[in-house]
Amino acid sequence: GVFARPGIYPLVMRLSTTPGDMLDDKVSTPRGMAIKLVGVSGSRLPDSETDVTQDFVLVNGPAFAVSSAKKFLGTLKLLAKTTDKAPKLKQALSLLLRGAEEMLESAGKQSSTLMAMGGHPPNHVLGETYYSQAPLLCGPFMSKISVAPVSANLKALTGAQVDLRGKPDGLREAVCDFFAANDAEWELRVQLCTDLERMPIEDASVVWPEDLSPYVTVARIRVPRQAAWSEARSQAIDDGMSFSPWHGVVAHRPVGSIMRIRKAAYSFSAGFRARHNGKSTAEPVDLGKLPD
Repeated sequence: GVFARPGIYPLVMRLSTTPGDMLDDKVSTPRGMAIKLVGVSGSRLPDSETDVTQDFVLVNGPAFAVSSAKKFLGTLKLLAKTTDKAPKLKQALSLLLRGAEEMLESAGKQSSTLMAMGGHPPNHVLGETYYSQAPLLCGPFMSKISVAPVSANLKALTGAQVDLRGKPDGLREAVCDFFAANDAEWELRVQLCTDLERMPIEDASVVWPEDLSPYVTVARIRVPRQAAWSEARSQAIDDGMSFSPWHGVVAHRPVGSIMRIRKAAYSFSAGFRARHNGKSTAEPVDLGKLPD
């Protein structure tokens, strides 16, 4: 396989929503999945030379919300102005935006802007398919990747909505309830770039046509039933680790303007969080010391 070396890699999987502030789950925004493989060898990307990890940072949509680094910067500035402000207003706005998005979808359309602002349907995070959205290398090729549910119990959650009434942490509770009784399995898939005009590298807002290049399975992710969340584990991962597409090996170097600006944005964000929390972050060399 082009992705690392054939074998078994322990991993950390973090499920999230996209805003930077702590919000009630009724503010429904796109879902994120971050994966950190541990024990990956090979030539390293800048600033991760001493690490043995490979991160994949994914969102449940096949294309990025904006096309260029300049527009992405505008989005970051807007996010900075609204973080930790007017949480009740955001809940009310999310309800209105979900209604607008449902109307669009009933007409066969979709708005990434409405969903990013709070109009995402309150779907179960475990039933979603997640995408890198922006490209990265896959050995000598340029590619996008996705992680898709394949076990029957995950696929049964695709499109299923979570009742969030009176549950500010309803999404987390739904994930914990699932893993208390279930194993789960995803496929990691790669879509190779075969046409630079129809599958552009610098415009991350374009969905690459699967009729030109279908996603091909290169790995399986198996997660056993477990206690999926604890305060101690959350602190160890959220405060002690950071996730970035630039944590990894040269063979999977991110490419394109969105990925280049992500390097600076993610690095600054991790540094600010560490200073704010008074805790340093470090890449793990094994996962045996993670708390239960």
